[in-house]
Amino acid sequence: MDFTQAKQRIEELKAVLWENSRKYYVANAPTMSDYEYDQLMHELEDLESRYPEYRTPDSPTQRVGSDLEEGPQAENAEPLVGREFPKYPHKYPMLSLSNTYSVAEVEEFVERAVKTLDTSFTYCCELKFDGTAICLTYRDGKLFRALTRGDGVMGDDVTENARHIAGIPHTLQGTGWPAEFEIRGEVLMPFASFDRLNHERELEEEAPFANPRNAASGSLKLLDAQEVGRRGLICTLYHIPTGQVDYPTHDESLRAAASWGLPVSDERRICHDIEGIEAYIAHWDTARKELPFATDGIVIKINEMAYQRQLGYTAKSPRWAVAYKFKAEEALTPILSIDYQVGRTGAVTPVANLEPVLLSGTMVKRATLVNEDQMRQLDIHEGDWVYVEKGGEIIPKITGVELSRRAPEAARPAFPTVCPDCGTPLVKPEGEAKWFCPDTDGCPTQIKGKLVHFLSRKAMNVLAGEATVEQFYNLGLVRTPADLYDLHAGQLLMLEGWKEKSAKRFLDSLHESRNVPFERVLYAIGIRYVGETTARDVARHFGDVDAIAAASKEELLAVPEVGDVIAESIWNYFRNERNGVEIQRLKAAGLQFSVKAAGRKAASDALAGKTIVISGNFSISRDDMKALIEANGGKNSGSVSSKTAFLLAGEKPGPEKLKKAAALGIPVLSEAGFRALIPGQEAPEASIEKFEPTLF
Repeated sequence: MDFTQAKQRIEELKAVLWENSRKYYVANAPTMSDYEYDQLMHELEDLESRYPEYRTPDSPTQRVGSDLEEGPQAENAEPLVGREFPKYPHKYPMLSLSNTYSVAEVEEFVERAVKTLDTSFTYCCELKFDGTAICLTYRDGKLFRALTRGDGVMGDDVTENARHIAGIPHTLQGTGWPAEFEIRGEVLMPFASFDRLNHERELEEEAPFANPRNAASGSLKLLDAQEVGRRGLICTLYHIPTGQVDYPTHDESLRAAASWGLPVSDERRICHDIEGIEAYIAHWDTARKELPFATDGIVIKINEMAYQRQLGYTAKSPRWAVAYKFKAEEALTPILSIDYQVGRTGAVTPVANLEPVLLSGTMVKRATLVNEDQMRQLDIHEGDWVYVEKGGEIIPKITGVELSRRAPEAARPAFPTVCPDCGTPLVKPEGEAKWFCPDTDGCPTQIKGKLVHFLSRKAMNVLAGEATVEQFYNLGLVRTPADLYDLHAGQLLMLEGWKEKSAKRFLDSLHESRNVPFERVLYAIGIRYVGETTARDVARHFGDVDAIAAASKEELLAVPEVGDVIAESIWNYFRNERNGVEIQRLKAAGLQFSVKAAGRKAASDALAGKTIVISGNFSISRDDMKALIEANGGKNSGSVSSKTAFLLAGEKPGPEKLKKAAALGIPVLSEAGFRALIPGQEAPEASIEKFEPTLF
């Protein structure tokens, strides 16, 4: 690999890792297993060690993931509407742990510690709980504040919610606790609570959570503290940062915490050597399957506090601890049958129906086979016994076939040549891995899928889901989104399961959807390849739907980030006469099909050509600040680079962004300085606090 290839791969890895970090910490809906993520992280670490000139302060190897809500949520995340948690700094940085899946690397950790310390010491081995991190502060024996990990420097204040979590004491018991101290741990959702919650979500036509970790994280940030209490969360604490209590060992500090009534796990073991550590790992690799909550590994810590201080920290993790992560749970089970599902875009996906098998606390009955090429690569035959894995306890996938159990007469399944739903011959567009049903207007599954998408939270946010759409479709009431706006209470009350309250909630949300901005309406109508970001960019570029419909392919390509495939898809959509009729009906129903003047026209060109990175808190919300930048011709970016015009720093900006700006010579503006650039803007009365980054 030459320098150019190395730089390109490093940038690719950084982008993938940060995006999946956002999905994991913020959206609570990861799409990559822990193992896959960690392997990519190790690849990035290796490349950065070989090419240190390409290591930057904003690399995922130098910073912990953040749960601060700065991006769009995933479909199965809790709604963000109206949510705004105050943010406070951690007294001590809240770092992550370096981790490994290899006992050999645990041995290397032990060897380094022995060599560095050159004295006798012990290890404290603990379970690694698979939940969401929390930091509790007690002042004068009372719970004062609860913060999420956030970005490791700042966290969301979830104190009121923490007061409703079982086991977190409002007031400490016993004696000996400091006047003020922090203690950290994990908020967990037991399997029983997880199953109950998902059952309730399915009844309410909401997407179930993928795993207990996501459910715990989403629940911790609900607005309704009473609902948080009802979710059945628990808490386990495992670390008091150095310097807050005067105990010679980590284990003794946790024993003291337990005596004060704090929920501390009693599954710790003090080990004196690698043999003891490996015995502990071996025991819990099996025993963890009997626990009522999720664990994903073992944490090994140097027990003596003085030696922890001596070993210190890297940029994002302590040198005195390492996490050994269990390999993903795997089970062998037979394929009972294969279904071929049609999505809203017409894509046909094979799904294996399995003999139910328990994995990571949940019963797995189905697993995607992705596409025809993947089926061939796995060499799937009818009735095969397959290995199913839940890497990182996310969506189950088939990883291999047990050939010794294949029946001699087993045949390869024939991928369908016609749509399983409507019988239309399938097509495979050039460059695509999937087969598609081209009957976009007549295929029942595609029609229902588009309706579900249209109603979804990130689109029109109407209180209805798959069951409601199925009912409307089967009764012939709805075929297109415009049909929804013709429904009235009298019709709904005649349907099975509908009462006055449910009808009113549905119709009220349908009425409210008329206020959804054009960007989301354009996303909701379901043009292939047009996601949220593309819909926003196209809407703002053209201003209204008529201008988009009249645009040539060349004009569509003028929109940033719109390439040939997207331009072709948009152009084809508006050449379809039925789509034109549908748009006119939705217009008549009162939906927004133009960007409001403030959102379309630049207030000024004061920031034209400038790429700006924002960090910290401002007198207005971050979204409003970004909108202000765009309204004056600027472009927002999430990371500092040589192309950055300036870093806009509010209160408590991220230290890594400040460091990188300084390293690259990028100017740093306060909010007052920023507003001075914009015509008609006045700086806020509140002063901008100078932030001194914590170095560690």
